[in-house]
Amino acid sequence: MTLADWLRAAPFTLTMSSGFFGFFAHTGMLMALEEQGLLPERISGSSAGALVGGAWAAGVSTKDLARTLMALRREAFWDPRLGPGLLRGGLFRGLLESLLPVKTFEECRVPVAVSVYDLVARRVVALQSGLLAPAVQASCAVPFLFQPIWIGRRPFVDGGVADRPGLTGVASDERVLFHHLASRSPWRRRGSQSMEIPSRRNMTSLVIDPLPRVGPFRLEEGARAFEEAHRRTRLALARAFSGPVVRV
Repeated sequence: MTLADWLRAAPFTLTMSSGFFGFFAHTGMLMALEEQGLLPERISGSSAGALVGGAWAAGVSTKDLARTLMALRREAFWDPRLGPGLLRGGLFRGLLESLLPVKTFEECRVPVAVSVYDLVARRVVALQSGLLAPAVQASCAVPFLFQPIWIGRRPFVDGGVADRPGLTGVASDERVLFHHLASRSPWRRRGSQSMEIPSRRNMTSLVIDPLPRVGPFRLEEGARAFEEAHRRTRLALARAFSGPVVRV
């Protein structure tokens, strides 16, 4: 059985991990799925995974998302301001609102769950209803880079703080394709559980590593990360596999 056969066999949830500026790689992977009609019935994600998953669930094609990302420049989201984070996040919110064709989770074409970290409760929660753009922004609010995002009366930051895989909003009985991006953050300890590929019943993990490292000062590497993830996902879909992890 190839990975494509496994995905066609029954409905599946696509889950995409956190990863600093990993939305280029997630988009390349998802485009390969979209090209073969291997579409998830549900989406979940954290940080970069929440951005790509939220946009696709809202109705943005991977082709349009890729076009938007390739045109991205640092000044489009770089708005330093004094506070508990370098960037205020107003420009980033504007980018999200112009990208997303719908305003709420309820208007999305498939259900989507976005992992965020609640600073008051000190735990991860999965947002699945209400306004979409603030939820995605909160999931992408990397601590110290972005200031916390207030939703209602509570401040939230990047879901990857305690849920890199973005699985908080996924039920235990769901059939899952998980796209794992390896963390290269200097803040994570070697051997940390957050660095490991999660294991759960009925989940297949796609691991594409290494990929070009992308960041606010390395956006030019985004196109290479996108193209490499797209190419290697197509290889993975045609590859027979027998274990819970597919590496390409």
